[in-house]
Amino acid sequence: MPNTRHKNLDKSPGCAVEATLELIDGKWKGVILYHLFHGTMRFNALRKLLPNVTQRMLTMQLRDLEADGFLHRKVFAQVPPKVEYSLTERGMTLKPVIMALKDWGDIHTEFGAQNVRKEVAPCNTGGRLEKPFEAADT
Repeated sequence: MPNTRHKNLDKSPGCAVEATLELIDGKWKGVILYHLFHGTMRFNALRKLLPNVTQRMLTMQLRDLEADGFLHRKVFAQVPPKVEYSLTERGMTLKPVIMALKDWGDIHTEFGAQNVRKEVAPCNTGGRLEKPFEAADT
């Protein structure tokens, strides 16, 4: 079932915020975008980074992001099928937004505090660290 999107968001001063949140809503979209900032990825690589997402949900979130112009889906005509996902220019414009959300979460959430204290992998990466975390002086 596709998300219902508001067509007229000009009724409140926060309409640009509402419109942006409408585009990147969904439990996994922000995390998908975060991982795609690192480069092109295949479907199964994303699944490994997001072990708690179902295949159906990941597919739906990827389709929504593609429909909204944030990512490009490249299908290779081969057996077995190969599909790669990469961010479009429009998708890359969300990098400061997603990174600001990550930075805020690192400071203000329990998960963020755990990342700093225990060197836990960020954004549900299945236990793999992309970069080592610096322990905060306490």
